[in-house]
Amino acid sequence: MKLFRNVILPLSLLISSAAATPAFAAKEVNNAQGLVKIGTVSDSSSNALSLSELNDNLSMKADKAGASAYRIIAAGGNNSYYGVAEIYR
Repeated sequence: MKLFRNVILPLSLLISSAAATPAFAAKEVNNAQGLVKIGTVSDSSSNALSLSELNDNLSMKADKAGASAYRIIAAGGNNSYYGVAEIYR
């Protein structure tokens, strides 16, 4: 029973979490030359407390939209941040 609880269960959880992670995440780009714009994503309701959190939120939304790349075109805020990114394939 100790073997299952101490080794097998944690190992199976690690493997299943790795399988749920997308193989390719959208990457941030500064120049969209050669990419095809497929839309935009925005984040204003997540209460991002830093630009880094905002970047992470926009990246996740780009991934969910099937983008391979994104470019932040607007960002702002005082106590929490909001932003918009163009997404590309």
